[in-house]
Amino acid sequence: MILPILSYGSPILKKEAIEITQDYPNLNELIDNMWETMYAAQGVGLAAPQIGISIRLFVIDASPFVDKENMTDEEIETLRNFKKVFINPNISLEGGNEWNFNEGCLSIPDVREDVSRKEKITLEYFDENFNSKKINLKGLSARVVQHEYDHIEGILFVDHLSPLKKRLIKGKLNSILKGDITVDYKMSFPKKIKR
Repeated sequence: MILPILSYGSPILKKEAIEITQDYPNLNELIDNMWETMYAAQGVGLAAPQIGISIRLFVIDASPFVDKENMTDEEIETLRNFKKVFINPNISLEGGNEWNFNEGCLSIPDVREDVSRKEKITLEYFDENFNSKKINLKGLSARVVQHEYDHIEGILFVDHLSPLKKRLIKGKLNSILKGDITVDYKMSFPKKIKR
């Protein structure tokens, strides 16, 4: 089932999510719904808080990045096969140089900005079967994980921007807050919700 994605300004997006256990109700159905919602919105990642559930869970399919230029064969192979479910993830190590990449977010449509992140991470997590995993990532796969990881920490990519850049996009963010934008996928806007 395709679920509405919460927009910028929704309080749950600024809240640190909680860990879950293996007996979390309807977990497989939730994961299936997240995949369906993400693909319907043409995203590469989706975190549970973005659909209004404040738990430490996100899904990523980085294969759309394979078309980017200037990639090594190793990067292409990594991204082509990078479709994963991350439950209760923990970034245990960040390293390498910081590098900029133009990021966007399904919760912040029509806003894209360069964000600086570390190029390498080590991540411990559980997969959809609650098998414990540990992986080392670099480049775009590390970046996408860091972006989604931020969501479960209550951080949005615009929180990484300088005060000047935040001022420059303030009008766009205010339009999102009011729901004065058009998107090709289901969204829920905080000021359109009756309280």
